[in-house]
Amino acid sequence: MRTARRPAPPLDPGLSHSDSVLEVVVPVHNEERDLEPCVRRLHTHLAETFPYPFRITVADNASTDRTPWIAARLAGELPGIQWVRLEEKGRGRALHTAWSRSPAAVLAYLDVDLSTDLAALLPLVAPLISGHSDLAIGTRLARGSRVVRGPKREIISRCYNGLLRGTLSVGFTDAQCGFKAVRREVAERLLPLVEDREWFFDTELLVIAERAGLRIHEVPVDWVDDPDSRVDLLPTALADLRGMARLGRALARGRLPLAALGRARTEAASVAVPPPGGLAQLLRFAAVGAAGTLLHLALYVLLRPAAGAQSGNALALLLCTVLNTAANRRFTFGVRGRAGLPAHHLGGLVALLAGLALTSGALAVLHHAVPGAGPGAELPVLVGANLAAALLRFRLLRAWVLPSRTTETSTS
Repeated sequence: MRTARRPAPPLDPGLSHSDSVLEVVVPVHNEERDLEPCVRRLHTHLAETFPYPFRITVADNASTDRTPWIAARLAGELPGIQWVRLEEKGRGRALHTAWSRSPAAVLAYLDVDLSTDLAALLPLVAPLISGHSDLAIGTRLARGSRVVRGPKREIISRCYNGLLRGTLSVGFTDAQCGFKAVRREVAERLLPLVEDREWFFDTELLVIAERAGLRIHEVPVDWVDDPDSRVDLLPTALADLRGMARLGRALARGRLPLAALGRARTEAASVAVPPPGGLAQLLRFAAVGAAGTLLHLALYVLLRPAAGAQSGNALALLLCTVLNTAANRRFTFGVRGRAGLPAHHLGGLVALLAGLALTSGALAVLHHAVPGAGPGAELPVLVGANLAAALLRFRLLRAWVLPSRTTETSTS
């Protein structure tokens, strides 16, 4: 039984008339098991439901198994299939290369495991075909999304996207869902500015686009996580943190020609309704602190086996401090926008160093007194040290954030 073809979204007259309206890139590395069923399923879906010409590109980055042979066979057997071979690894490198060479009007990509339901593909690209939006992303974190994945990946995903909101003030909800699309003329301007060639490629592309004022459309997706994913989480997370720091420095120093990409947005910080101080403010701070402490403990438990007690504590504390500062900035003190953001995070950094000294010192004292103490003894000690650090953080944030808020309110 064939799937009913959906009505075609209106085609933007400004789109170039190439052989293909849509090109879907599938980046792969050693995917001999999943590649053929993925490509056949995707090809069938597009042939039955997509109302415009399309093609599928398998972007093989340095596979050492039978993946290149399978890709070449599929390209010879199915119409509209091609493959490219790269001798270096990196998902970002594969996408950068394939998108740069494509003549299609709209460029998309999806992961080979097909974790995303393909029913979302036409809603993803329709706003780009019609000219309404510049980029489109699938999101697993919207209300309408239906996601099946383990708690470890859920925590990591939410922490990562929370870090982006806290450090780079992004507005999109899910930077790393493997389901994205971009108009070709937009990609031609964006790709030369994107430095990363691995997993941070998506995030860097989106942050630059958003800062340039380009319109990003989000589509809630149905997502079933691949339990056999071979992504090495800890090295990937560390590489992402380095990418965030590099991109943040480039934006702060004005190194990116955002005006050339489109109308750059200027967002001054504003306070819609200044939240009351006193007890109400302290209660909001306590709620944020309690959530941050629970997150710190959860991250510590996840990171400790690979990184050890002290390093795991430091990494967990770093992630939580950025999220804590962003949450307190918005909910406790009522500050919106980017103005004053560096100073506020400087206060958070001082709080981080103090918290790291308190928590690391507490762990050192525990291990000196009780050699071989495990997580069961460490967690209560960390809770107590976090409480002491929270009091210091409150004083520091009041000193850094409240004066800025008063100034912003008086000048608005």
